[in-house]
Amino acid sequence: MKLQYTLVPALAGRAFAGPVQSRAVSAAPVIAQMFQWSWDSVAQECTTFLGPAGYSYVQVSPAQEHPQGDEWSAEYQVVSYNITSKHGNRAQYANMISTCHKAGVKVIADTLFNHMSGPYSGTAVGGSKFAAYSYPAVPFSNSNFHHCNNGHNDQIVNYSNATEVRFCELDTLSDLATESDYVRGKLAAYGNDLISLGIDGLRLDAAKHMPPADISNILSRLKKSLYITQEVASIQSDAVKPTDYAGIGSVQGFDYIGWFKDAFTDDSKGIWILQNLDKQGWVSSAKANVFVTNHDTERNGAAVTYRSPSNIYRNALVLSLAHSYGTPTVLSSYTFSQNTDGAPNGGKGDCTNNSGWLCQHRQMAGMVGFRNRVGTAALTKWVAPSSQRIAFARGALGFVIINNSDTQWNSTFATGMPKGTYCDISQVSSTSGVDSACTGVMQLVVDGSGNLKVTVPPRFSFAFHTGVKCTSSRCPTS
Repeated sequence: MKLQYTLVPALAGRAFAGPVQSRAVSAAPVIAQMFQWSWDSVAQECTTFLGPAGYSYVQVSPAQEHPQGDEWSAEYQVVSYNITSKHGNRAQYANMISTCHKAGVKVIADTLFNHMSGPYSGTAVGGSKFAAYSYPAVPFSNSNFHHCNNGHNDQIVNYSNATEVRFCELDTLSDLATESDYVRGKLAAYGNDLISLGIDGLRLDAAKHMPPADISNILSRLKKSLYITQEVASIQSDAVKPTDYAGIGSVQGFDYIGWFKDAFTDDSKGIWILQNLDKQGWVSSAKANVFVTNHDTERNGAAVTYRSPSNIYRNALVLSLAHSYGTPTVLSSYTFSQNTDGAPNGGKGDCTNNSGWLCQHRQMAGMVGFRNRVGTAALTKWVAPSSQRIAFARGALGFVIINNSDTQWNSTFATGMPKGTYCDISQVSSTSGVDSACTGVMQLVVDGSGNLKVTVPPRFSFAFHTGVKCTSSRCPTS
């Protein structure tokens, strides 16, 4: 959803050895948000890439029926809870979940409990009729919605008023009375229908606009415990606080987005401010679902994105996946001219050149392998000789160097890693990781004292871990 929130003030791959069998979720999971990919495309990508690369979850676009239209935002407006959308039908959705499970990837459904569509009428993608406050396919009628009577056509105008944020309309979208037992029952029935198809988690869009007690009640009616991540597009100083929702499940970190943008784009702050993200009074690391950008902030100027200059976006993704704070999501999206643009090629995912798809999830394959290798190891040996240069270890399992400055960085790093020659995996974008001789990637030599002497190019990163270590002249993965 397009959401309004306060910007953060300054300082405020493993190898592919064939089909992957079902596996346990990593102790340090990574989520791929396959924004606007069709169900058939997601199923194929789970098999050919997401599973082999080690992604634990794939987050897919909303599945419920929505108004017709090519704009990406159309599917964030609900007409009914029938599993049919421009991305595919119910059978295709079920097949996607089953296929991803076979590849070892769990599936998170992007869901909308807060609202229905805007104040217009028509016929939805599945044939259901609808009008303002009238959704006969559910059914919902006028009495099932909030009418906050604030003198502004029921629209939120004061984001400093938590009651208005939760009981008035967001962007003219019909705001459901989630305190109503009837509405709660309908939403829970939708959640249980997704569960019947095998879904593993829910992203709760616009959770900020619902009282936590309402969300808790709806989730208590589900037949299975799921991974829950909630979009609370606020920072901790706002009237509606992210920590208000941490008792329910994970919370998406919008403080984090602003800090990353400040750090990577403003030398007076710098990336050295990103060391102690777990000590800022935000949601605890165990409950934080973090990302450098998502589909909203990619469009509203609040984040580092694929349009950012000087390799900033890639370096920010490297840091996000290497850092110990939170559960990271990697947005996989597409180029756009207008903020409303829907996906290219009718949503059929395509990672070949010039397809329009950016496929960031593939670009970060090496770092997903890094995160899976280091697991929950502590972040140690942090060094930051200047605001835009940092290096750190994850226990004795991995080491990362990020040079976000315009000049090369010559230094000797005390890595704490075992002696050996390692392959830099920060640029790896293949499920096969690196070949048996580190061809095409930097070889990093750590001496018997755990020291690495290296020159880091401007606007560049190095990352290596004990899973990709050379022996003699060869570098087998393990």
